[in-house]
Formats: sequence, structure tokens, C-alpha cells
Amino acid sequence: MNLQHDFDYFQGNSFSELYARDAEDASYAFILNYATTAGWAAYPNNKKYLIQDGSDEYNKISYDKLFQKEAWKNLAVLGDIIPGITVSPPPNLLLDYWREHFGFSYNNIHVIPESVYLNFLNQNARFDKFITLFPFDALQTEKHAVAPDIHYHLLSKATLSSLGVQCPKYETYNLNEINLEDIKLPQYPYLIKVSHGLSGEGTYIIKGESDLNYCYAELRKYLNNKSLSTIVVSEFVKNTVQNYCVQFYLSKTGNITLIGTTSQLVTEEGNYLGGIINYRQNDMSKFFTMIAAIGQYAHQKGYFGAIGFDVLENKDGELFVIDANFRVNGSTPLCLQRHSLLKIGKEVAKYSSDYRIAGTLESTFKTLKPELENSEFIILSAQELNKGSDYTDIYGIIAANTIQEIQSIEQKLHKKGLLI
Repeated sequence: MNLQHDFDYFQGNSFSELYARDAEDASYAFILNYATTAGWAAYPNNKKYLIQDGSDEYNKISYDKLFQKEAWKNLAVLGDIIPGITVSPPPNLLLDYWREHFGFSYNNIHVIPESVYLNFLNQNARFDKFITLFPFDALQTEKHAVAPDIHYHLLSKATLSSLGVQCPKYETYNLNEINLEDIKLPQYPYLIKVSHGLSGEGTYIIKGESDLNYCYAELRKYLNNKSLSTIVVSEFVKNTVQNYCVQFYLSKTGNITLIGTTSQLVTEEGNYLGGIINYRQNDMSKFFTMIAAIGQYAHQKGYFGAIGFDVLENKDGELFVIDANFRVNGSTPLCLQRHSLLKIGKEVAKYSSDYRIAGTLESTFKTLKPELENSEFIILSAQELNKGSDYTDIYGIIAANTIQEIQSIEQKLHKKGLLI
């Protein structure tokens, strides 16, 4: 394992290139969607690999986000080497745009109906291993590219203190062994986190009694659903000046390749909105010790693949790792644009999963045509929806030479009807 901290940047622009060398020993494919516990799911994770993706049925991640928008965002930059598994094919308009912009063929997409897809993959001899974002209850153990028990352990919020990096002080509680009311809580503010929350779900910032009451009500719903056993009560990092997502790739042999670091955009409640990156000024050296420690721990456990960890920096320059995601992260596609955007003189880029514009997908491409053609705006995923009136949800990237130009492009796009 390269512990000398002489890490190199990834030179490609796709997940296929990231994973290619580690996928030579068998037939691999990438399952593009996350696991879910939703009632509409044919294969809910409700047995062993519990996931907290909404305490009630109404607030669980929707089908169109989980199996379409989120999955298509990863498909956009999958590349042509490793096949991608999806239950819902992207619209032809989106595929045509991707082919023109990213240059991949997208002939390696395997569309399998959601009602049968994991059974089909278990029985199909075409693929030996599947790269996943999260372990699936219904996918055979030997079909997971990373042993699912190990992957689940690494993805737990309770594992953070074992990674060998500075993190907020916290206590872990097994709710099968202790009642919520018996937990000794610190002084406000602090955080309570479920062990395997999806996309910020299950992270509660406790600033007062009303926050605590809401948190406990949510946790009791999870407990009633038997979808939660472990929580973390964590120190609140004060006086923060930056919120980073540091990303790298860990090979099967333990070698580390840098992917990039974004400055994260989050709401006051801690919900993820996107990220900003400067490709030329993206010095990751201050994270090298953390990268080496996390990489070494994961390698010893038998993990390989993309890793992203969230870091808060306070006004004194101290760095605290607050989360570690042993999977492709939300802003990984943004990091993968490094070389293609630098070639056309665009050094700064901003990613958001919260763009929306009135109209159909076809009208969206027409309205934004100039910005799409000069790569001021890049569409990673787009889903046309009709809830009383047509609108299109977009996961996109704005790219420019400076932050000021990013803001100028945002204003121009806003005038064209693009909303955040």
C-alpha cells in the first residue's frame, strides 16, 4: 500500500476507468441504484442490511429519484468498459446528449424490470460480481464485489472512530439494549445520527428540546418499523469555515488514486445540495494523512472502490472527519470532469441535484441549447415529470473560469427559467 503519500490524480473521466484494473479477474457490472425500504420496492432492505431512508412511507426516497435521476447521474459517467444495471432506461433525448457531450457509446446498459432485477442477477451467469453503492439483502453474498458484511460495517456511522482520523467525540448506542430515555445526552448543541442514513436522512442537529422531541419521534418510527438498531450521539463541531468532501479510489492492492475534493453546499439542517470544485487549485495534500489512514483501514478490511469522506474545518484550521462513504459519492461525477473541462479552459465547476425548469425534456434542451453546447451547463440527469404541469428535474454542472463567472451563468440560466 502506498503510504508515502505520493498519491497521483486519476487521469480518466469515467467509473469504468476507475474500476477497470480491479475488474479484470471476473465479469463485473455496476448496479446504479441504491437500496431502499420503500413499500413499492420488490426487493426492500428490511432483513439484514438495514437502511434508514425515511421513517414513514410518505417521506421515503421516491422511485423517480432512486431508480431514475440518481441512477442516471452515475450512468452518465459510467463509461463503456463496465456494464451498468438499471431498472429504468434514460430517455433517448438524454442518451443522445450524453453521447455528444461525454463521448461514450452507452451500449453497455442492461435494463431489467424492478420487479425481478435482483433475482435475475442472482441467476444470470453473465455477471460474476456487482459493484454496489450499498449491500442488498436480496443479492447473493458472493455476487457482491465487496463482501456485504464488510461493506455494511464500513458504511456505518459507528465505524468513524475506528478509521484512525480526527473526528468529533461520540458515543454509540444499541437501541436493542438501551431505551432512548436512558441515554445520557450532552449539552446543546449536538447531533444524533442513525447508523445507515441515506442522503442525509437520519441526521438530527439538536439545538433545543423541540429538536430532541422531533428526533425521538422519528427514531421511534424507525424502531417500530424494525429498521434501526444503532445510533450515534456526536459532538457538534463549532466555528466551521469549510465543509469538504474528499474523494479517492482504493485498489484491491491498496494503492490510492486521488479523485478530487469539493466544497460542499448544505442546508442549515445539514441536507446535501451539491458541491463546488476548482480543478487547478484542488490541492489535496492537507488531507493526505487522513486519506492514507482511511485507505489503510479499508484495505485491511478487504474493501476496494471509491471512497469519499466529509471534513469540517474550523476557524483554527483543525480538520474533523464527520462522515465516510465507502462508495461512489454524490459529487464524484463532478470530480470526474476535471480533465475534460480543463482542456477547454474551465477551471471551476458547481454541481447541484436541485435544478428544475418548467416544460418538457425536449423544451429544456432547446431552451438551454447555447449553454449546453459551450459546456457552461452540463446535464448529468434529467427527468420530465407532470404534477399538474410539465417540469423537468435536473442534476447538473455549471462550469466556468472563475466563481464570479459561475454566478453570472447562474443568473443567465435563472432568466431562462432554471430554478434551484
